Amino acid sequence: MKALFRWLQKNSRFAVLAAISVLGGFLLSSGWGGLGNPLSDSPLSSTLDGRERLVSFDPLPAMGMDNQMCEWVPASTSRTLVAALWQQQAAAARAESSADAARREEVAGRKPLRMIRDPYALFSAVAVDPVRNEVVLQDENLFRTLVYDRLANTPPNATMSEPKRIIAGPDTGLGFNCGLYIDPESGDIYSVNNDTQDHMVIHSREAKGNSPPSRKLHTPHGAFGIAVDEEEQEILLTIQHSNAVVTFPKMAKDEEPPVRVLQGDKTLLADPHGIALDTKNDLIFVGNFGSTSSMRPGAGAGTNYFGVWVRGSGLSGEKPNWPLDGGQSIPGSGRNLPPAITVYSKNASGDTAPLRVISGPKTQLNWPAGMTVHSERGELFVANDMGDSILVFSTSANGDVAPIRVLKGPNTLLKYPNGITLDLVNDELWVANFGNHTATVYNLTASGDTKPLRVIRSGPLGVPTPTLANPHPIAYDTKREEILVPN
Repeated sequence: MKALFRWLQKNSRFAVLAAISVLGGFLLSSGWGGLGNPLSDSPLSSTLDGRERLVSFDPLPAMGMDNQMCEWVPASTSRTLVAALWQQQAAAARAESSADAARREEVAGRKPLRMIRDPYALFSAVAVDPVRNEVVLQDENLFRTLVYDRLANTPPNATMSEPKRIIAGPDTGLGFNCGLYIDPESGDIYSVNNDTQDHMVIHSREAKGNSPPSRKLHTPHGAFGIAVDEEEQEILLTIQHSNAVVTFPKMAKDEEPPVRVLQGDKTLLADPHGIALDTKNDLIFVGNFGSTSSMRPGAGAGTNYFGVWVRGSGLSGEKPNWPLDGGQSIPGSGRNLPPAITVYSKNASGDTAPLRVISGPKTQLNWPAGMTVHSERGELFVANDMGDSILVFSTSANGDVAPIRVLKGPNTLLKYPNGITLDLVNDELWVANFGNHTATVYNLTASGDTKPLRVIRSGPLGVPTPTLANPHPIAYDTKREEILVPN
């Protein structure tokens, strides 16, 4: 047996040929195992031992000179082919990008068929400088600060009242400016920006035109209302998107952090806007629109509702007393609370519950915006934005209580009142109306459907305003043929 194996190793070619000859003779003699001779005309069977087998085939037609064939490419050239494909794709992408750029340039150069835009000032905040007999108004529509004579009164047939001076331009740092305070000593103008500018800017009383601020302070995103404690030299700001109140030193600038922050579920802060300080009782009042969510460090994706990384993401340790923001909201925790005014000690910080809450149907609260306090009279004045009214509460009010008086009606000219202030030297109440280009002045105790004492108007009488304020998306209702623009 071993000798046979050694012979097969030495003569392997002969062994293979012999095996093929034997197999071929067997197949020919057996008629291909029942399939028949494929070279004969006998019927063919497609099975062998019960299994399918190939029994015939048709050759492809001969290739002519005009027929195309794939050129044989050696494997060694595969990298070259890949590089060539990448070059082709890159060239196509560049051509497409160039075409896109051309299209974008063409679209950017198109003139609109029509435009929805308010060319006049929309007043969002008001402050009086009784020392210099001036009134200052924030224009959130055109990003300007307007200074008028305190006794200005626009005649019915006039287009508008001309301001004494205007602060406006890209160097001013103004953008969606909605909060306002005038330093009683220096006359400096403190402007709070709500959205595109995360800074509070301070201009000197002489500033005009495109003047840069003399000082600016980095604030959390979404600042809105301002109250100043002159005795403690502190500034308190509401932070709308963070549901928080932060306190800075009055002279803080640049990147100085807050000295304390009020934030958390127990505070009941929910889209806070207006804020007022009661210096007599050391209290702060905060007006809440009602939308809120729970926030925890690292809870969210770090992005806001547009999917953009939030400036000042609220991560732990970024800045002392820096509030968490929308990027740290716990998914699914969003909720809407009734409009409310929450009351705290002026030094409250952390997740501190309010001392009192003014809320309920009797209060008539509907988006409480600007607020101010007359400490000596014990009265809280509220610009009730969506209610087109001024509500006056006792500073000791609590729960679902009615205001002690209400200023409301067509004669008042109130329309989306957003800002409010008191001139205690002249016993006057000032209101900035966002909905009709006016700032209106009343007696301090005015109530009911009372006409204003004076009106400062920034546009023609009766010209409607689209009240667009920071619009983002846009939609078209084909059924009603209406354009929908959330603000």
